[in-house]
Amino acid sequence: MEFLKVEDLCKVYGRGDSRVAALDHVSLSIGKGEFVAITGSSGSGKSTLLHAMAGVDVPTSGRVYLDGQDVYAGSSESLAIFRRRQVGLIYQFHNLIPTLDVVENITLPVLMDKRKVNRERLEELLELLGLQERRNHLPNQLSGGQQQRVAIGRALMNAPAVCLADEPTGSLDSRNGQEIIRLLKESHLKYRQTLIIVTHDENIALQAGRIITIADGKVVRDERQAARG
Repeated sequence: MEFLKVEDLCKVYGRGDSRVAALDHVSLSIGKGEFVAITGSSGSGKSTLLHAMAGVDVPTSGRVYLDGQDVYAGSSESLAIFRRRQVGLIYQFHNLIPTLDVVENITLPVLMDKRKVNRERLEELLELLGLQERRNHLPNQLSGGQQQRVAIGRALMNAPAVCLADEPTGSLDSRNGQEIIRLLKESHLKYRQTLIIVTHDENIALQAGRIITIADGKVVRDERQAARG
């Protein structure tokens, strides 16, 4: 079932001789519950595409629909609410608040939304991410892998419909990177979320059920495969 739809998406930076088309009339659709990897060389437009789907980077033209909703049709306030409630976004760098502990960082999106924290879900996430014993630690008391787990917890705390990860293992060593991908896959299956990962790592991409390759702002390959492991 079509869940996330990108329609004739363009993103242009600069003008004249400095004009760069980061996205060049991209169209694609992703079904509910799919695990998709977006690959491409540096500067291909893959992160720009991810951020446009997340409601973070407003496209120059085109449309993004999530579950039938035109993401950019409303006000800036409605767009902010959409991002908080419907999208879980994970970056390469953790972007944790240094003065907040693990639980406070994870629950921050809920509190910003002025909603009550679902304690059952919080405890479930802490267990899934192996952070029960670190719940009161500040970011500088955690390893890089543990900080990325907190970032995943924060992205999942609002039970988003789609989880988008931009090079989530890029700042980690191989062992921690593999663990982060395992946790993302586990949460994808547990919560039946649509999972989209931007990566340049072929081994990560091959674990997805579908690989979309971007080059020069265009989709050049879209392959479905039997997901590994």
